[in-house]
Amino acid sequence: MKTLYIDCNMGAAGDMLSAALLELIPDSKGFIEKINGLNIPGVSITAEESVKCGIKGTHVSVKVNGKEESEDMHHDHHHDHEHHHDHGEHEHHHHDHEEHEHHHHEHDHHHHHSSMHDIEHIVNDMSVSDRVKKDVLSVYSLIAEAESHVHGKPVTDIHFHEVGTMDAVADVTAVCMLMEILDPGQVIVSPIHVGSGQVRCAHGILPVPAPATAYILRDVPIYSGKIQSELCTPTGAALLKHFATSFGEMPVMRTTAIGYGMGKKDFDMANCVRAFIGETQDSSDVIVQLNCNLDDITGEEIGFAQERLLEEGALEVFTIPVQMKKNRPGNLLSVMCKEEDRDKMVELIFRYTTTLGIRESINRRYVLSRKTEKIETEFGKVRKKVSSGYGVTREKFEYEDLADIARKNEMSISQVKDQICRTDCQK
Repeated sequence: MKTLYIDCNMGAAGDMLSAALLELIPDSKGFIEKINGLNIPGVSITAEESVKCGIKGTHVSVKVNGKEESEDMHHDHHHDHEHHHDHGEHEHHHHDHEEHEHHHHEHDHHHHHSSMHDIEHIVNDMSVSDRVKKDVLSVYSLIAEAESHVHGKPVTDIHFHEVGTMDAVADVTAVCMLMEILDPGQVIVSPIHVGSGQVRCAHGILPVPAPATAYILRDVPIYSGKIQSELCTPTGAALLKHFATSFGEMPVMRTTAIGYGMGKKDFDMANCVRAFIGETQDSSDVIVQLNCNLDDITGEEIGFAQERLLEEGALEVFTIPVQMKKNRPGNLLSVMCKEEDRDKMVELIFRYTTTLGIRESINRRYVLSRKTEKIETEFGKVRKKVSSGYGVTREKFEYEDLADIARKNEMSISQVKDQICRTDCQK
């Protein structure tokens, strides 16, 4: 399977991600010409060679009306012009990677605040595919949702600075276009280094990761490290969250290209995002199966034990009716888990059942690669599970999403599924 692995041991920002992915395609110059041809208001983009800790990579520079916002310019604006608007929290953030992801100040001190509606208008006017438009708006929706949660305001009241100006629109659009060109079957992202310390914004001094970034990265493996700086920006976090099919260590893969996307700042470690594109083989792994026979436990207790085992990470738990000693009816409890979870599962089985002994067998499991997509339907967004490998592809809608729609619309699950399929097939 075609696999993209993104290494974020120095965090991520929009310009770093676009630069790393740009190095993976054969015609980088042609791509720069193409994105400049979109005529994003006032924007011009260039790709420049950059060296960090002796490693050569690419830095993507975005200029608006011929100027790229600098750290010093931003610093002066922060102290000389204290504004009290109810805008996104990164109104005055200093980002170590992409300084152009800030509140964009024209030199005549005109301040442009973009709403989600403004962003939608800009994106819909671009001459890009529907897929790219959908991805760009989905990324912005993640950021708007985070800002809404942090500030306790409706999404319609959220205005963007760091993520709403034309330079950030260019960053997000570039990444979405590059992902369309690369078209990986799966995107695996490493645990994300978010940095540590504090960051100054319009509302005061906030901890790193900033609240909006932390909200976007919930349920994602992150760590702080020792670098006193904000390494992962909200835009970088949203792009990773949107495109990642999973988070974890680099899989066994045959790489065909490696891209280095450089940030502006210099640290003791190379300040870059690395992107690997290549092929992974169809997956197999080793699992442990734990079995025990039960004849002196109630159905309610078995059900509770199954729930707890699944909550604690069991891959599968099931029972089979069996005939036991003295012709007593009973149940065979089977628990499948990863090898590293075996001891924990053994302890839980003894804790929640009445068994006096557990049998173990080792099995090799062949699995299809899985990812979850979100599709737009007349009922709203619905998750779709896509599994592929060994020459087959399977798709299945998330049951909970279908059930929720069925309840709200007094329909059966099959009716909901048929309606979604009819609409989806016509697109």
